[in-house]
Amino acid sequence: MLQLRPFKTLGGADHGWLDAHHHFSFAEYHDPQRMNWGNLRVWNDDVIAPGTGFPKHPHRDMEIITYVREGAISHEDNLGNKGRTEAGDVQVMSAGTGIAHSEYNLESTPTKIFQIWVIPNEAGSAPSWGAKPFPKGERGEGFVTLASGKAGDDQSLRIRADARLVAANLKAGESAEYRLDSGRRAYLVPATGVIEVNGLRAEARDGVAVADEQLLRVTAVQDSEIILVDLA
Repeated sequence: MLQLRPFKTLGGADHGWLDAHHHFSFAEYHDPQRMNWGNLRVWNDDVIAPGTGFPKHPHRDMEIITYVREGAISHEDNLGNKGRTEAGDVQVMSAGTGIAHSEYNLESTPTKIFQIWVIPNEAGSAPSWGAKPFPKGERGEGFVTLASGKAGDDQSLRIRADARLVAANLKAGESAEYRLDSGRRAYLVPATGVIEVNGLRAEARDGVAVADEQLLRVTAVQDSEIILVDLA
């Protein structure tokens, strides 16, 4: 089963400094049909104006992955962590028992990010933060694992959830396959371009919810950047 969620149907609001679109219910946007997908709770498509951002605020018991599509995001938290994550790179915050952080676009151009929240395996762990570069031009062929809580994904950022985040950069006409274990779900979004997923066409920033499929074949109709989360 593949379910297309066109970008134009997403909830959200333009706050001036932040143009936010929500694939799932978030903040003032509520849709009882879009509360989560497996253990995926949030997928926000945010465009942050230069010199603005999210002031310090708290989180707890959530795995929060930030994928930077364009520009860069600067992070600071009450654990003393500081970092700047650039386009194509990933940062992960395990909120655990509680963490307060800020995220700002300190660049001269808009920053575009996907904020992806996954429900952790268990509550009450110690909070942490980490980031890692994954240069788009050095990813090789097919899907590359960027963040994971699954065994064997030792080269990726670690999350405390039964999930894996992968990405692929495909030229027009190229294809990549991703295999799901029985009973698992996926959610994927082309950050750029146009793709076909098992024959279903999706354009930039559309969401595709996947269930009861074991092999996903993604073909780029145009040069495309694809982000996929493999979920419990």
